[in-house]
Amino acid sequence: MNNVQQLVVAISSRALFDFEDENQLFETEGDQAYMRLQLSRLDIPAKRGVAFPLIKKLMAFNTHDESLVEVVILSRNDPVSGMRVFKSAQAESLDVKRGVFIKGRPPFPYLKPLGATLFLSAKEDDVRQALKSGYPAARVYPLSSNDADHHPNEVRIAFDGDAVLFSDEAEIVYLKSKLAGFQQHEKTNALNPLPEGPFKPFLSALNLLQDRSKGSNMKIRTALVTARSAPSHERAIRTLMSWDIHVDEAMFLGGLPKTDYLKEFEPDFFFDDQTGHCEDAAKNIIPTGHVVSGIKNIK
Repeated sequence: MNNVQQLVVAISSRALFDFEDENQLFETEGDQAYMRLQLSRLDIPAKRGVAFPLIKKLMAFNTHDESLVEVVILSRNDPVSGMRVFKSAQAESLDVKRGVFIKGRPPFPYLKPLGATLFLSAKEDDVRQALKSGYPAARVYPLSSNDADHHPNEVRIAFDGDAVLFSDEAEIVYLKSKLAGFQQHEKTNALNPLPEGPFKPFLSALNLLQDRSKGSNMKIRTALVTARSAPSHERAIRTLMSWDIHVDEAMFLGGLPKTDYLKEFEPDFFFDDQTGHCEDAAKNIIPTGHVVSGIKNIK
């Protein structure tokens, strides 16, 4: 993991820019047709992708004196297509300097030398491998775009709890013992912190970024959006306290649909382990990442 206290986002080209037309051609006609199309559009900047608002805001934490956030393109694209990615970033005034383009090979081995704090990709297999390797990672829903001008000086990120910030321990109990057994288990273990989930390091990094950027115009606002309700809320809160990290908002919805609450929060990104929650959010134009981990995502 990254040890220099710099938040490093490794992101695929489809997560940062809208390459859905090009990807459709790749799926139907192969890589050579894809490369020819990208080359023909080399001087045409790509449209913004689902993670663009998040990346734009995170990079706004950087100053002339200090680079707190780095964004690296980590892509299955070929190097020629990679030129268009860089040109598109330049057209958007995104100061992206590094990129790794590996033409169809799995990208996750490069997360370690990059010191990645977060990996965003549209390809589920790559996300699964990154999570297995211990990196916070999510499969983005490319069409769930948002407007970076919403809350321009504030990064807003919403997290599910179990199997995302926390391990899937409690979800396994729920599946075995249903709601009553789950609530009793969590009440009994309220003083025992939950094990860490895959996105705990990313939340920690966001807390650190906020601390290191005091005095900046940019702020971070985080929310825990979970199906938990009282009395199981206590263990979740106490777990965050034991980690000495915080969220700004906590929504214990007791199984209510999350989408309406997310609309009010207006996150730059929402991370959840359940496809149903992710699909509902994405349909409502909420930038969404599926954390393909935990008991609910075993193939």
